[in-house]
Amino acid sequence: MSLAVQFDTIAEMFNNLAQKYKGKNKTVLAYKPGPNDPYKEVTWDAYYDDTMSLAAYYVEFGVKPGDRIAILSENRYEWAVMDMALQIVGAVNVSLYATLPPNQCSYIINDSGAKLFFVSTGIQLKKAVEIFDECKDLTEVVAFDTPQNERLLDHSFVRKFESVLAEGAKLVDKHLPEIKKRTKALKPADLCTLIYTSGTTGQPKGVMLTHDNICSNIKAAHMVLEIDDSDRTLSFLPLCHSFERTGGYYAILSGGGEIFYAESIDTVSKNLLEARPTIVVSVPRLFEKILNLVKKSVDEAGGTKKAIFNWATSVGDKYAKGQRGLVSIQHKIADKLVFSKLRERFGGRVNLFVSGGAALPAEVGLFFAAAGMRITEGYGLTETSPVMTVSPWGKERYGTVGHVVPGVTVAIQRVEDNAIIAELSGNDYPSTLTSEEGEILCKGPNVMQGYWGKKKETAEVIDKDGWFHTGDIGKFDKGYLMITDRLKHMLVNAGGKNIYPGPIEDMLKSSIWVDQVVVAGEHQNYMGALIVPDLEVAKSFCRQNNIKYKDDADLINVKEVVDAVEKDIKQFNKKLASHEKIRKFRLISEPFSIEGGELTPTLKIKRRVVYDKYQALLDDIFADDVK
Repeated sequence: MSLAVQFDTIAEMFNNLAQKYKGKNKTVLAYKPGPNDPYKEVTWDAYYDDTMSLAAYYVEFGVKPGDRIAILSENRYEWAVMDMALQIVGAVNVSLYATLPPNQCSYIINDSGAKLFFVSTGIQLKKAVEIFDECKDLTEVVAFDTPQNERLLDHSFVRKFESVLAEGAKLVDKHLPEIKKRTKALKPADLCTLIYTSGTTGQPKGVMLTHDNICSNIKAAHMVLEIDDSDRTLSFLPLCHSFERTGGYYAILSGGGEIFYAESIDTVSKNLLEARPTIVVSVPRLFEKILNLVKKSVDEAGGTKKAIFNWATSVGDKYAKGQRGLVSIQHKIADKLVFSKLRERFGGRVNLFVSGGAALPAEVGLFFAAAGMRITEGYGLTETSPVMTVSPWGKERYGTVGHVVPGVTVAIQRVEDNAIIAELSGNDYPSTLTSEEGEILCKGPNVMQGYWGKKKETAEVIDKDGWFHTGDIGKFDKGYLMITDRLKHMLVNAGGKNIYPGPIEDMLKSSIWVDQVVVAGEHQNYMGALIVPDLEVAKSFCRQNNIKYKDDADLINVKEVVDAVEKDIKQFNKKLASHEKIRKFRLISEPFSIEGGELTPTLKIKRRVVYDKYQALLDDIFADDVK
């Protein structure tokens, strides 16, 4: 157990940590004041003082225990102050993705009944001003930054964060007894946060997570992963998502670690070198992109460099599997020539990579393991706070999502007759349980209380026996959980065969030519795919071969590019069952994005949006399908 302090609520965790590090000049958070500035480190004492000031302001403002307070912001220091001040007065954090348009912000604020709204930049303040009159319970907007259009501050309901904090600092003595009273009265079963699902279909739902939901999950994570006060992480996944909230924020703080905030998702590579973290929490997309960049660099170099890289990867794979002797000597050489340079891309100090939010392709995990950078994969959903399983350190099996965490039970339910065919608790290990495939269910203290204001929807996912139905398909293999796909993503072809597109897409994305892909084929006789090629690889290929093209839209029509993608697909098809093979595909020049509506804020594909947007291409793919 690597917890720095004991706690049963987030508020208790904060107070105990602040007391532990009081007067020790211990860094807890750090941020970049400007793009070219060094990181400014914040001590526990300063964080505590700011949090108490804002908590006093909440009490003065009339925030009661259980009240919902919303925030629309990127990851930053003010986010952590706003959140912890809510926790110690017993209020509820309602987090919004910074990429949400005004109408979705309005929906969430109205649905949750939020009375205060914190926003970060001028872009976010503009959204808040636009929707303020639509939000019946909203009484004040607090802006972190001074916007370029300062007229946005002229509205009577808008206040600056710095003035709110200054006002609160003068009220701490007045409200300190009340703040302490509320913190002490807080129970583990009390609501901590509403995290709205990103909504791949329909309107988002507010997932109700209690202090116990989250605290039990933090403690389970610490039982399988060592995090202590020498650790540091770079925070760049959205804090309004449960994976970063629990794994990259609360779990780091609870171990006494430090959190450095990335300036933006676009500056992660630069900030990794500046912050030099020991822990990196990310989604598979980051690791996939790095692997593809490495592959591209090696392919372009060719010759000796490519031969050395392939040799080093082979040696690294043997070493990761436990081979020693001559392999140990070879590994030292491989490390000096290849792997040490890769580690420097992450700042040179990382000892723990954590991947979650989506399935990590096995090839990616195996490559990083060969390079001496093992990735610990976790699995779960917002509704499970979120961690259900974690790969055991040093015993990772890529292609699986590891072992069930302590205190949690996972079951497999057969889809055809709803019979539970396997059940495994995190306290049952060691285990070699192997099962058939079915829907993954979860039971434990980490399972949400339900969806805010939606009893019917809650009853649809939590059955009478207390099992939460994940909607994911998977199975146990010698105690390790394997994810096949999302139940709702399952395609049924014209012959009635069930096909899960996820594994096929993961395989295709391992090609240096493929950046993004969506497989289609519902009620068809064969499978097709919409592919966004790696445009940089395609452009480099054209330059090397003196192939002319006008722009990105023209690039996807270059015969040699199409042929290269098709060649890789044919190789992958050899590994697929006949009904899974990709018979036809079409290339798309515009990458799927959050702004374009094809991706959720956590970078998951909205299949229905993609299908609708590119219906004409799908019609072309299946034009020859004879039913």
